[in-house]
Amino acid sequence: MPRTKGDHEARRRDVSAAVWQVMATRGFAGLTLRAVAAELGATTGLLTHYFPTKHTLVEYALDLLEQRTVSRPRRHAGAGLAALRAALLDILPLTPEATDSNRIWVSSWDAALSDPDLSTGYARKYAQSRDRLSELVAAAQELGELPPGDPVRVATGAQSFILGLVVQALFDPAAFPPQRQVKLLDGYLATLTASH
Repeated sequence: MPRTKGDHEARRRDVSAAVWQVMATRGFAGLTLRAVAAELGATTGLLTHYFPTKHTLVEYALDLLEQRTVSRPRRHAGAGLAALRAALLDILPLTPEATDSNRIWVSSWDAALSDPDLSTGYARKYAQSRDRLSELVAAAQELGELPPGDPVRVATGAQSFILGLVVQALFDPAAFPPQRQVKLLDGYLATLTASH
């Protein structure tokens, strides 16, 4: 009996779930065809139907990570400084799901740094994030909640702060529990408004 398109799509969803689970538990470095096959309860031969090479598996994993990041529920906090705060909170590993996502992103940096195409893609993603943060900073400046100045400079500093906090929280979750991360972010935002 021939397989239907629905069977193929269901199998791709199963494979996606297995890829995600491997990345969440073993990090990006642990992402291998063998590990995904074991998680799926299948053979590596079956997986090569979907991913003929490790590179195609890596590309797929990064696409999956991007899709999950983009489709993740976001906080909605109106405009101005509250919207900037909400966007930065969305980046932090404050929940188990956000922690898994951040762990995968950080562990994927090594693969991205060693592959020029991936590196270019990551630079683009972080630039897009800065652009979005710049718009939020500019809106807060227009509302008088942040002092005037270059919104790109402020957004670059905020992105750098938040990514540094992500790394610290991943390496030392006991020292950086969610409530402390939020407190540190609020302290950082207070320094932005201090000269106001």
